[in-house]
Amino acid sequence: MHNKKLLWAVIALFPLAAFSLFIGVANISLESFLAGDEHTLSILFGSRLPRLLAICLAGAGLSVAGLIMQQVCQNRFAAPSTTGTIDCAMLGYVLGIVFFAGANRWVSLGVILTFALVGTLVFVQFLQRLQFKNAVLVPLIGIMYGNVISAMTTFIAYRYDLVQTMSAWTVANFASVLQGNYEFLYLALPACLIAYYFASQFSAASVGESFAKNIGLDYQKIVFIGVLIVAILASTVVMIVGVIPFLGLIVPNLVAIFMGDNMRRNLPWTAYWGVVLVLACDILGRLIIFPYEMPISMIISIFGGAIFIALVLKDKSNA
Repeated sequence: MHNKKLLWAVIALFPLAAFSLFIGVANISLESFLAGDEHTLSILFGSRLPRLLAICLAGAGLSVAGLIMQQVCQNRFAAPSTTGTIDCAMLGYVLGIVFFAGANRWVSLGVILTFALVGTLVFVQFLQRLQFKNAVLVPLIGIMYGNVISAMTTFIAYRYDLVQTMSAWTVANFASVLQGNYEFLYLALPACLIAYYFASQFSAASVGESFAKNIGLDYQKIVFIGVLIVAILASTVVMIVGVIPFLGLIVPNLVAIFMGDNMRRNLPWTAYWGVVLVLACDILGRLIIFPYEMPISMIISIFGGAIFIALVLKDKSNA
């Protein structure tokens, strides 16, 4: 019975994916696709399919990043959006535009990745020295830390007349995804596989430094690997799509509620439900004010904010 429910959950993704391919201002149909219509094929393979793949990669990547951050920070409310990772990535994005405007896109990704990695490591090191680690205190400090970084980013954007560019990137939207400009998101695939390989070590690190050292693990090395994976996943999404808030926070928590705390078992399901959530929100954003689009970040912010409040209240009632 349990396996049947899991099977139906997996199958549920396919209608959403198919629906996503045929929603948009340009009207295409299954009949025109099967007939080999050139206009239909151009839209499908040039825009709709890349958008669907970008949604899947971004949803899975950020959800897995949130799961890793919760293990590394030993806090269920930790995520790239509540530990400053996304804000540091945005700082790297703006500085990349300022100092490496004509550079190869790999250079831009390298700058974003470096800032996301260093900024997250600074926050994690601060947490390790923090004596009082209340469940709500950690994301609160992370949000404050992120706001400081965000203020620096805004100052630089004003200084170099990049406010409009930065503002556009702080609101995630998959409408701009086309063939040839989203492929960096494929880095999520090896990153997620590496995360799965180190899942047991991340789980051990989540118990604490003393426990990890007692079973022979290099705690700081595991933390660094975890933060590096998170930085890669967050950086690629910020560079290609923009900022998607709350995703890495709510999906791992919802999966853990129904499946427990085994990271190795939860990681594939976290990636899967991240894809389903982002895909469903993207479809909703395309339908609410059709033929216009509502940015996905707005929809996930509403949904994610409500779930976050519910989780905080649940945590307080259990305390």
